[in-house]
Amino acid sequence: MTVTCFGELLVRLTPPGNRLMVQADSLDLTVGGAEANVAVALASLGHAVRFTGMVCDNPLGDRALAALRSTGVDVRHLARAPGRMGLYFLENGAGSRPSTITYDRAGSAFAEADPSSIDFAAALDGSRLLHSGGITPALGPKGVALAKAAHQAAKAANVPICFDGNYRGALWSAWESNPRAILYDLVSDATILIGNHRDISLLLGRAFSGDGADRRREAAEAAFDAFPNLKLIASTARQIVSSGHHRIAARVDGRDAAHQTAEIDVTGIVDRIGTGDAFAGGAIHGWIEGGDEKAMAEGGLALCALKHSIPGDMPLIDRARLAAFAPGSADVVR
Repeated sequence: MTVTCFGELLVRLTPPGNRLMVQADSLDLTVGGAEANVAVALASLGHAVRFTGMVCDNPLGDRALAALRSTGVDVRHLARAPGRMGLYFLENGAGSRPSTITYDRAGSAFAEADPSSIDFAAALDGSRLLHSGGITPALGPKGVALAKAAHQAAKAANVPICFDGNYRGALWSAWESNPRAILYDLVSDATILIGNHRDISLLLGRAFSGDGADRRREAAEAAFDAFPNLKLIASTARQIVSSGHHRIAARVDGRDAAHQTAEIDVTGIVDRIGTGDAFAGGAIHGWIEGGDEKAMAEGGLALCALKHSIPGDMPLIDRARLAAFAPGSADVVR
């Protein structure tokens, strides 16, 4: 069973340790991107995964493809074109100082791509699911066209869509955008939504009363009413104690059932980036395996928690590590 992921591959540049950019004499390079991280999560769990999109035809693009290929992701459907690589710069937080991200991705080969340059039909041939997200349309009008083309191809091939809202205010505010209308159209195509009550509030233009699980259920029911194709909504709730200590719970809502996990403590955080993508990958993994809302929520939470211990964007977690996950246990495995 093949999953197709669509989005932009990025290069991440980070000052070593917990240095600020103004202190940096060198930068560590890793490869990531939201949809690519989900592809890696699924490939690491043994699923057949394709990644499609556009990447620049230069050594940075070669480096990004090599990183993705090394994890077992099929990159044969990634188009190449002259241009620049999308970049982002991460300053890792420590203590009470949060991590910060600076994007440098305007005008990248992906952001400038014409939908006709990507063979979505071939990438989706025989696929079980398309995973896409809200970052692509946030890049500008050309990103919106790319996202719509990917969804249209999936619908033409009768391939269900998993859409991760991944709202990025800094990207949307950089152009004269209407994120609510654009995301509403894209979510209308989805079978699975990765997003919480705040995402649904943005989509529907309304607030939700209550607190905790009640508010999340109210939001889910409103989304199911608004989007007839939608069957599942997966989300996390995160309480930040410090940059190295978070409390996280996960939830999956179906139309007739829901499951919310207990909150777990995630401490000794090495790298938060990519943890939401790990959750999405774990939830999709549960769905592929035929699991219910409980299996999707618990698998997603486990993968999310484990990713906090891994440097870089990519959640390189195999089935054995996922199966052995136990909150609070960090003894040596022999």
